[in-house]
Amino acid sequence: MKAELKDIVSKSILTPGVGQLDDFTHSLNPYAGCTFACSYCYVRQLPISLYRDEEWGTWVDIKTNAADLLRQELSKARRKGPVTIFMASSTDPYQPLEHETKLTRSLLEVMLELPPDFLHVQTRSPLVKRDIDLLKQFGDHVRVSMTIETDKEDIRKAFAPTAPPIPARMQALREIKEAGITTQASLSPLLPCSKEFPQKLRPIADRVTIDDFWMGDGSGGKRTERLGISDIYKRTGMEKWYNPSAYKVVLKMMQEQIGDEVEVMLSKDGFTPIPEKREAGIGENLTFF
Repeated sequence: MKAELKDIVSKSILTPGVGQLDDFTHSLNPYAGCTFACSYCYVRQLPISLYRDEEWGTWVDIKTNAADLLRQELSKARRKGPVTIFMASSTDPYQPLEHETKLTRSLLEVMLELPPDFLHVQTRSPLVKRDIDLLKQFGDHVRVSMTIETDKEDIRKAFAPTAPPIPARMQALREIKEAGITTQASLSPLLPCSKEFPQKLRPIADRVTIDDFWMGDGSGGKRTERLGISDIYKRTGMEKWYNPSAYKVVLKMMQEQIGDEVEVMLSKDGFTPIPEKREAGIGENLTFF
């Protein structure tokens, strides 16, 4: 189904960092809405979606004046102190229409004119590699975080059938890392995966961050529960993975297999602008494979 696209004039573009993002001074969303339409997306339970007549994933508002706004607001923010930006928190900055609009690219160009102290780019789209030329210019002040919630394509198709294939995401992250840009694999939300997952991430990620519905949806898992995600686990025969302790198995696996080469982080700590290594509890021995 073709999405309804609408050009809008936004009143602001930088949003103060709050909640899970309070380690950042601002979040930045080039669009409202997202056509990847992942079944588990917590934004489905936010007012931007709940108070809209159209179903989440079928509409996108394009903030046509985003670059001009960013130039104004970023200039003001930099005068007040350090600026750290999370792009994006409630949309994917590289969803398919970015091919034509190049809106996210225009925002990167503005940020190169007025550099923030740190920029975190969060996406699940291989399109991000298009902007390697710009991202390289940020040096150590940027991190590209690719959502790779599983390494199993059958699981990806069950939970996010219109999102980009996992192999394409991994290849994009590989190319970004090879270009000298700091990379992160975001297992968020963590979905059922294989024992080989750590080794697949070893060559492409400087850091792996694990998050799940209970830690990361902003409501202790209640928003996810209202979305009926447990039904998908049942249909795929993966009920035991829908468990607030499931992440411990994967966390331990990552630490033991690649922790000597790749930084392994947990939930909010893995998205901080200047992360500090903290001890992450492993908990009881669990087996899901």
